[in-house]
Amino acid sequence: MLRRSLLLAAPGLLLARGAFAQGAQAFGTAARPLRVGVTSGVHAQVLERVRDALARENFVIRITEFADFIQPNVALQGGDIDANTYQHQPFLDAQKQQRGYDFVPVGKTVLTAMAVFSRKHKQLSELPNGARVAIPNDPTNGGRALVLLAQAGLFKLRAGADFRATVADITENPKRIRIVELEAATIARALEDVDAAAITGNYAVPAGLQPGRDSLAAESAEGARTNPYTCLVVVRRADANAPWAAKLASGYTDPSVREFVQREFGGAVVLGV
Repeated sequence: MLRRSLLLAAPGLLLARGAFAQGAQAFGTAARPLRVGVTSGVHAQVLERVRDALARENFVIRITEFADFIQPNVALQGGDIDANTYQHQPFLDAQKQQRGYDFVPVGKTVLTAMAVFSRKHKQLSELPNGARVAIPNDPTNGGRALVLLAQAGLFKLRAGADFRATVADITENPKRIRIVELEAATIARALEDVDAAAITGNYAVPAGLQPGRDSLAAESAEGARTNPYTCLVVVRRADANAPWAAKLASGYTDPSVREFVQREFGGAVVLGV
């Protein structure tokens, strides 16, 4: 669901002829802002700082926010946006396989660590028999949550299980934990209704949850440059070598963006560049 679209370009911002000039309607100009899709929350906040950093170079971005993980790729496929900046490689691969998208990554954005939270219990060991534990219902983040829960000792998965794991891969479940699959964006709001929940940082932080402070178990946020869950700048394959694609990706390396991420998120979100 499309939530809102923001055109935030200062009047008169026009690129001079050069690397990014493609005529009167060049991408990244006031006449033709680069249209970038993102999920609401953390990813949108970081992209806003990227937009502001690139605006100092007279490069204009229009941000469109979405409420779920599916619609930004639908919009990219349909030509409603030029790039999106919210998904990690396993999710992108699954979307390409399921929906036939011809998308490629051209840069990295941020890693939002997944963590397990509870309003009812202070340790995973306190979860009762038959406890209900919520995980994302999309295939890659759901499997990612199952791996995290297994690593924390809540149950066991088959040997070699990774982010593609499903509940069918649970081999030992002594507490008869019941897995509740919910849309990722809704899990933080449903925390009162379950015993625990696995939530990614982009949804945990807006809900006032910090992995380092509040979680019962959490992924490491270290090694973001090589972590498979670090999110990406994604474009259609035909645009992979476009100068504007490289320009957008470069925005995540700006010192002002790094300072904002470090100050705002307290380690729950780290830059992947």
